[in-house]
Amino acid sequence: MQPVRPVTLWDPKVSLEPLTAAHADALWQTVSGPRDTFVLTRVPASLEAMRAYVELALEEQARGVSLPFVTRSAEDGQIVGSTRFLTIERWTWPPAHPMQRAPGCADAVEIGATWLAPAAQRTAINTHAKLLMLTHAFEAWEVLRVTLKTDARNLRSRAAIERIGARHDGVLRAHMPAFDGAVRDTAFYSIVASEWPAVKAKLASRIAASGKP
Repeated sequence: MQPVRPVTLWDPKVSLEPLTAAHADALWQTVSGPRDTFVLTRVPASLEAMRAYVELALEEQARGVSLPFVTRSAEDGQIVGSTRFLTIERWTWPPAHPMQRAPGCADAVEIGATWLAPAAQRTAINTHAKLLMLTHAFEAWEVLRVTLKTDARNLRSRAAIERIGARHDGVLRAHMPAFDGAVRDTAFYSIVASEWPAVKAKLASRIAASGKP
């Protein structure tokens, strides 16, 4: 798998910066308080666990299957969470096939491993970050599909994904261990390339409306 080139994505609300080992301590500080909103989300519960989490993310990046970010509020410069591109897929097409991808492109990708500090939850940061990532996926990498998934019980996460404009593909039962120790059913969502212009317009409209007095 080809290496993934780190990139910074930003707008006036949020900056998504390439994750490095040096970010682990700051990331831990963002989630070292109350954790009741993280029950169904994988968020490291100690500084040691956060450092291991970051190390694993960087190993995945080196293998070309992941591109992790720290999420920084552009308004005050504070790191408020993390997100990443996962499962970067480059399919094998027959030689000279019209769907053969250009160098630097991909066929499909997942957006996930997303979490925000409690103070940043239910703010515009997630909407801005998703617009930045979706724009990069569809317009820079020219992907055919973006996948998003979450624990089927996580109604807040599912609602956030649906507000973005992703379509529910179904629930894969007994998919994986859940972060609370249960067996997780996973709700899968996706956006395909033909849907992207409408999704982009909807997100841009939401952002514009949220900025009005």
